[in-house]
Parts: sequence; structure tokens; C-alpha cells
Amino acid sequence: MKHVVICLLLMFSVPVLANEADRLKQADFPAQSHQLVLKNQAVLTYLWADVYAAALFAPADLSAKQALDQQKDLRLELYYFRDIDRNDVIKAATATLERQQTPAALARLKPELDQLHKSFRNIRSGDRYALDFQPQRGLNLEINGTVVFSSRNDELAKAYLGIWLAPKGLSDSLRNTLLN
Repeated sequence: MKHVVICLLLMFSVPVLANEADRLKQADFPAQSHQLVLKNQAVLTYLWADVYAAALFAPADLSAKQALDQQKDLRLELYYFRDIDRNDVIKAATATLERQQTPAALARLKPELDQLHKSFRNIRSGDRYALDFQPQRGLNLEINGTVVFSSRNDELAKAYLGIWLAPKGLSDSLRNTLLN
């Protein structure tokens, strides 16, 4: 039985890799965005279903990890392959933030988190969400190229980008791919 499982895993591993390349091609992330360069991209798969492709952009002279650690300009873009109810997105974000943040930090961030979450809408296949951070301006949330939320709170920016880029986030595999 053990050999059957291994054989099945080997059989499906090549199509999964090809599928990720196809999915990234479908997402069609540009080499540059908002004067930042594409550092890494990956596909988030949940229960064998591709949910979204993620791309991380940072200054040309810094690695993605350096830009995150030094709170430099950073842009995280998500291209969705599936329809997702906004309430499911908010629940996942809240659960992740509760894992990552102290109760005191969450209490400080709650008013702005509530405002950020109010700007969400139901996601449709093909939608693009982006978190765009610049230290002098703050955090913008864009939906399909339109800014729907802005905050000058660097703590909020770090916490919200951390959903994807900090330990105990949505996916260690996605985080590692984006930051390395």
C-alpha cells in the first residue's frame, strides 16, 4: 500500500508542477509594478484546488526578505482563480492575525482592520487584489487596480502583509517561495 501511495504521488507531481507554471502564466504578473521589480511568485493550493497566484515586488537593489525586514517599499499582488465569499476571506485573515499577533496588538489595530475589511467584496475568478506599502505613504489595498483602502499605520501594514509573509501565516510554503 505504501508503494501505491508513493507511485501516485510521483505520477501527480509532474502535472502539479506544470499546472503551477500554467497558473502563473495565467496570472501574468508583470516584471515591474509601481517602480518595483518582481522578486518571486507562487500558487496557493488548498485541498488540490488552486486558489490564487501571489507575486511579491520589491526594490531592485533589495531581496524580498530585506525589503520586508527593513519595511521598505513592497507590493503583494494576488490573482484569484476561484470565486470566494468576502466573509470567508475576512474569517481566514482574522484567524491568521489572531495566531500571529498579541491580543493587545489586535486591540490597537481593530478599528483600522474593521475599515480594511469593510472595503473587501466578494472575489470573482480573475480578480486582482494588491497590498501596496510605501513607508512615506503607508498601505493601500487595491482591487482590480483601484485603491479601496489606505492607511498610514505602519503597524497595520506589517501585520496585514504578515498574513502572507510572516511566520504562522496562511502558508509556510507560499511564504518561503515569496521571500526566497
